[in-house]
Amino acid sequence: MKTTPLNSSSTATSTGLFRGWLVVAGAFAVTFVGFGCAYTFSAFLESLQKDFGASRGSVSLVFSLAGFLYFGLGVLSGPLADRWGSRRLAVAGMVLVGLGLAVASQAHSLTQIYLAYGLGVGLGVGASYVPVLGAVQRWFVRRRGFASGLAVSGIGVGTLVMPPLASFLIEQLGWRHAYLALGILAAVVGVGMALLIENDPRDRGLGPDGDPPQPQAASARPEGFTVRDAVRSRRFAGLYAACLISSFGLFVPFVHLVPYALDHGVASTSAVLLLGAIGVGSTAGRFFLGGLADRMGRPHTMLLMSTGMALSLLVWAVSGGFWGLAVFAFAYGVFYGGFVALLPALVMDYFGGRNISAIIGVLYTSVAVGTLVGPSAAGFAFDISHSYMLPILFSVGANLVAAAIMGAMSRMDSRADSRLGAASAKLASPTPAGGTVGNDSTTARRL
Repeated sequence: MKTTPLNSSSTATSTGLFRGWLVVAGAFAVTFVGFGCAYTFSAFLESLQKDFGASRGSVSLVFSLAGFLYFGLGVLSGPLADRWGSRRLAVAGMVLVGLGLAVASQAHSLTQIYLAYGLGVGLGVGASYVPVLGAVQRWFVRRRGFASGLAVSGIGVGTLVMPPLASFLIEQLGWRHAYLALGILAAVVGVGMALLIENDPRDRGLGPDGDPPQPQAASARPEGFTVRDAVRSRRFAGLYAACLISSFGLFVPFVHLVPYALDHGVASTSAVLLLGAIGVGSTAGRFFLGGLADRMGRPHTMLLMSTGMALSLLVWAVSGGFWGLAVFAFAYGVFYGGFVALLPALVMDYFGGRNISAIIGVLYTSVAVGTLVGPSAAGFAFDISHSYMLPILFSVGANLVAAAIMGAMSRMDSRADSRLGAASAKLASPTPAGGTVGNDSTTARRL
């Protein structure tokens, strides 16, 4: 049933708050709860290993399974969100996260943890992440980068807040009751805030950024590519290649920075703080670099993000003490946070809002592969060489290749804009009878 557009005056509070910012708040809460609960896993690892008599590798596989599903499921949840609406997927995802954690609290074997946490949390985050990002993109144009950054900053803030909370709950209640408490939190806060998600500003009688809607916009479909046309385009191929190559090294620090620090004599209590430094930097990057990209241009800013991650990884390669590693962690977090915040906005810029969630979902399969392969390959490389130098240098190279791809795409965009501008100028100029307006229009359409 089609939603009846509301009068634009009904979309604002008495203070004139644009409804899109409530959608951003809902997306922030969904990413905060979903990824925050997921990233508490390290706090539970020792308890699970002890209670089930399992190896660290077998327990870590729980997180690997969930992590793969975070990004891989977007290829399904994206199209479903475009068809059914983002709110339904977000609510369902938060219910799955809460249910998975609650069932995990009753597990009597590691296999049951795989099923409850790995599938419950993995499917829950995967079902909600891409749909809420897609919804935010439709509500903004001028401030899309900033709004997207605010939405995904929930991941960084959740990484800062939720693991310490989990550690406190484990100490006070035990790991089973801690999982149950987190499950209730996910169900209450996550589901409640997910209800703020709305798919399209036109359903509220608005255009993006709170502007008046264009004539007949309420009945028209959003502009943009079909999924088929998008994935067959050179822009999508370039983005997919850049994300795939970059993601092989993207999550290596999240898994191996603490072991590296311990190997170099950093105290365990200090080593754990390095992940917090990535979280602080990531939150800062998501907040501030989105606004910078709105002014500077997202393709150019994405190039800087990949270059920045590569340079910061070089700091890791030459650091052995806590403060050097802390500088790396914060700097890497800033550029990583910017990368994650800008990617959905860039997809919207390139392909429009018609199938934005589905296109983001297909793109994120590249990140899913990198998440599954990169950190584990780095671990195997360490097992063979007893050094992290090769994985670090590979991650540097991967980000530089991704930056080169983004640079090539940026130059291609500039040339296309120039050709389109020239074609438009010819169309606007007086044309003698029998001229070539039709040919110029054809050229413009090809661009």
